[in-house]
Amino acid sequence: MKSLSTNELRQTFLDFFAENGHAIISSASLIPENDPTVLFTTAGMHPLVPYLMGQKHPLGKRLAGVQKCLRTGDIDEVGDATHLTFFEMLGNWSLGDYFKENAIEYSFEFLTGEKYLAIDPNDLYVSVFAGDADAPRDDDSIKAWLEQFKKAGIDAKFDTALADGGKIFLYPKAKNWWGPVGNVGPCGPDTEMFYDTKQTELHDASKFGDACHPNCECGRFVEIWNDVFMEYNKNEDGKYMPLAQKNVDTGLGLQRVSSVLQGVKSVYEIDQFLPTMSALNSFSNRERRILADHTLAIVFILADGVLPANEDAGYVLRRLIRRALDIAKDFDLKAILQIWIDQFRDLEYYPSVGRNVDKILALYDEEKIKYQNVLREGPAYIQKIKEKNRALSGEDIFFLRTTLGIPTKTIIELSKQADLKIQESAEAEVETKFIEHQAKSREGAAKKFAGGLAGHSEMEIKYHTASHLMHQALRMVLGNHVMQRGSNITPERLRFDFTHPTKMTPEEITKVEEIVNDNIKKDWPINFTEMTLDEAKNSGALGFFEHKYGDRVTVYTIGNSPDDYFSKEICGGPHAIHTGELGYFKITKEEASSAGVRRIKAVLE
Repeated sequence: MKSLSTNELRQTFLDFFAENGHAIISSASLIPENDPTVLFTTAGMHPLVPYLMGQKHPLGKRLAGVQKCLRTGDIDEVGDATHLTFFEMLGNWSLGDYFKENAIEYSFEFLTGEKYLAIDPNDLYVSVFAGDADAPRDDDSIKAWLEQFKKAGIDAKFDTALADGGKIFLYPKAKNWWGPVGNVGPCGPDTEMFYDTKQTELHDASKFGDACHPNCECGRFVEIWNDVFMEYNKNEDGKYMPLAQKNVDTGLGLQRVSSVLQGVKSVYEIDQFLPTMSALNSFSNRERRILADHTLAIVFILADGVLPANEDAGYVLRRLIRRALDIAKDFDLKAILQIWIDQFRDLEYYPSVGRNVDKILALYDEEKIKYQNVLREGPAYIQKIKEKNRALSGEDIFFLRTTLGIPTKTIIELSKQADLKIQESAEAEVETKFIEHQAKSREGAAKKFAGGLAGHSEMEIKYHTASHLMHQALRMVLGNHVMQRGSNITPERLRFDFTHPTKMTPEEITKVEEIVNDNIKKDWPINFTEMTLDEAKNSGALGFFEHKYGDRVTVYTIGNSPDDYFSKEICGGPHAIHTGELGYFKITKEEASSAGVRRIKAVLE
């Protein structure tokens, strides 16, 4: 097995797939462009959803790349051997081109080939979908894996125990099935690859049962790659129907595989983390890991344009900063941010870091000062409760957490310092409050303008195209000061926020409708091309969310050609093929959204 640095592993992966006919795509922003259902990009497939749904990608059917990802569900698990808040995901995609046999062959060759990672195939184990009433056992993947192991001189067994030579393990949907996102959409079985660390002492029979296996989660086996085969579409009736375009979507965690290649027991011990961990050597091991993880995530979230706030992505950022400050105490975390910045600022994969160095550090300083002010408010609030001769309630803790942004651990410490008791029912009360808060947040997120489509149905795609036509019509009628500030699209309607200081007159609304419908009747073709952000701007493309854009962007043109068009915008798609598909456009409501921002609701009839 080769001992590659993290940077070498990243480049080796991209080179391998480039050699095998894959176009290398840039990482998208951590802030999803067309998915209001999630706060951050959590996987490499997020920016590719339109193309996985059938839209043609400008670079072809075979793609590969490295995507920056952030998962908030793992924040409390940070500090163990494998979990990170921010991480890099390597991936390759086939958009209706090769399928299971070739995908598995590529995976096996990259993992075991002497030119690449040279992992001993005897140390690899895989999992496959076992089948159920919705879909049959994934025999094609089993056959492909048997063939790959056979080429390596291994007589692999499937659906049997490790002790009996088992190499291919069968699991239900909970372990080996991807999707759909929501209740309907593309989905399918996956096959996962595991590396055997040989740490048999990690297995706890009382917790995981007598038989160790790749998914027993004892820590002996490390999942290193996941190949997803999107071959079904789950419809509204709950039935799984075969997809016309079958796709491959894979994900290999860069830091996790680095830990395997470098022979270390934790992602925090790989070369990428060594400078930061060394600078934090005055802290306990778990504290060092949390601080290293959180500061890395802070750098990338700030680089992609998120500001600290009390909701949504800004709340996650604020939580990371304040949790890190609580642990660090008087330690200068800004120095740690600088270490991460220096490590990533010149990497071609993530230009947003290098472009925003001063902004990253300045915003961190602002949030640190705000938190120091909040920490002065906390003791004053607690002192008032003490003066009222009552214990700290769950409602008090909830207020201190959500309104002032003080972590629970700090609240408990402040209460102890003030000799203030905490009600026995406080923990349960806080949990109830957070459940109610999360429900309201989800409801609010569904109603607000997170930007993008709620799904990718035919009507939503038509409304998305209509929003581009309307955007240009608004600029023609009201002026070039009009800029998109948000959108939300469902199968029933489109909503669109834009900058404009006054209420639109009935005549202006009618004129916008006429322009849009005139361009629908012209049946313009809709085309797209990929280019750099600077090229897009120079070509005249509109784009008002630069913090969301990667180094390369997709530009959609509605018109005869890139030089003869009605509308030209930077956008992630998807769109109709011709405007004539849309039907009749009608604005149903025009209202204020916020200061200087108007909101339009419109339908296609």
